[in-house]
Amino acid sequence: MPKKNITRAVFAGVFLLAGLSAGSPLMAQPAFRGSHVRTLPIAAALANKDRPEADRARDAARKPGELVAFAGITSGMKVADLMPGQGYFTRIFSNLVGKTGHVYTVVSADRVAHKPDAADAVKAIAADPAFSNVTEVTTPLTALTLPGLVDMAWTSQNYHDVYGQGADDALAFDKAVFRILRPGGTFIVIDHVAASGSGSAPTKTLHRIDPALIREQVMQAGFVFESESSALRNPADAHTATVFDPSIRGHTDQVVFKFHKPGL
Repeated sequence: MPKKNITRAVFAGVFLLAGLSAGSPLMAQPAFRGSHVRTLPIAAALANKDRPEADRARDAARKPGELVAFAGITSGMKVADLMPGQGYFTRIFSNLVGKTGHVYTVVSADRVAHKPDAADAVKAIAADPAFSNVTEVTTPLTALTLPGLVDMAWTSQNYHDVYGQGADDALAFDKAVFRILRPGGTFIVIDHVAASGSGSAPTKTLHRIDPALIREQVMQAGFVFESESSALRNPADAHTATVFDPSIRGHTDQVVFKFHKPGL
């Protein structure tokens, strides 16, 4: 090979390796703040400096990397983050779906009626140029309304509260989620585990729910059970303490279910 061609090949290889390193989930650098939302690999999305340090400190216990990989969130998806709290998952979703995707943070209208500042945290995220693909939506949970259908609906540590209002309310919520999903869309439900056969009582007293109740209600709404992740299971949790008890808080046994809407 002529000397000039060898030189070109060497330089091309250097730039190729640099590009692969920059795009690698383990080596990617956090995105800079700005109005240009980037699609990031999972590790980079978690390390992104636009996530608060308090959120990153919780990652070891909440295992978001394993959860979003299990859920299958990818670039360009539209995701409904149902009852997002302070937006822990919202920022991660925003980084993962990128500028061609969108995240709707869905806050309960009833919650806002009783606590007017309930949506303030996610409204602040939506107003941040670093998360310009996020929209806050306040709507009744049993009559969810979004600008269009979404690819995935996600709710973490909330289903017990919905079921605590009654099985009929939980079913109405599940049917509303069914309506906002495209055919083939995914519904992820994560919650604190209550003892098997314990009924509805723990939803209010312990803030836990029997996983069987989740499956029964969600499938009754028309969803198909797909799979379960063991990422948050903790066999040391006796399921008898409230989730706020210092002995178990942040380390409860949690179920992670994936359902899908029949269709494509």
